[in-house]
Amino acid sequence: MLAQQRQAAILERVRAAGGVRVTELAVEFGVSDMTIRRDLESLHERGLLAKVHGGATVAGPGSTDEPGFRAKSVQQPSEKAAIADHAARLVRPGAAIALSAGTTTAELARRLVDVPGLTVVTNSLPVAEILHAGGRPDQTVVLTGGVRTPSDALVGPLAVGAIRSLHLDLLFLGVHGISERAGFTTPNLMEAETDRALVAAADRLVVLADHSKWNTVGISSIVELSAAHVLVTDDRLPPEARRVLGERVGELVMVTRAGRATGTPTSGGAAE
Repeated sequence: MLAQQRQAAILERVRAAGGVRVTELAVEFGVSDMTIRRDLESLHERGLLAKVHGGATVAGPGSTDEPGFRAKSVQQPSEKAAIADHAARLVRPGAAIALSAGTTTAELARRLVDVPGLTVVTNSLPVAEILHAGGRPDQTVVLTGGVRTPSDALVGPLAVGAIRSLHLDLLFLGVHGISERAGFTTPNLMEAETDRALVAAADRLVVLADHSKWNTVGISSIVELSAAHVLVTDDRLPPEARRVLGERVGELVMVTRAGRATGTPTSGGAAE
């Protein structure tokens, strides 16, 4: 196999699995570790993947890149729908909950329009609009003030001030990235502060994030992995991510696009 063919195959595996190991690729292609390392270096220099110790991962965007809401809404739509289906089952009538900004939380909002007596606090313009347009008359929707971001979130001192006076049962948090080192992250500094205020106001934290968020790192950490009582993701999560998250979060739930879910409660996550 020519080097160009091998590198194309490596890149395909990285994109499919989220990451690869040098030793596994060397065995698979019947070449030395050094040959694979040269392949990875070549792909890294062209910006096609990111080198990490012992292997490579998908090349992520810059730590301050913030795609707009519409752009993100077309990414992993079936995974987001399955995650939202599961998350909706965690909401009880009469609860006071918060939904952070994000396309997955917007999917969840569409599934909450018929929950009676619900109070929803959000800093997301799309979430507020979904519940305002289709929600029940006995629901209360509280939209924070603040400065609007490209992802249609309201952030900053006004948002933080409004949130700090509240006491909520449950927060559903959408995130830009998940990292073993950095935790749950966002590319917007003010959004990180607003999200931390939401976390502090809620009794329980449920993070909603599809598999593509793994090893994506925004400029600012929101909270560490162990702060999440539950992380709802999809079953395309790479094996290494399953190991790390299974050890860190309170419960790791992986859903399929058919809607089934497997739960992995752990002792390493946040307290109940």
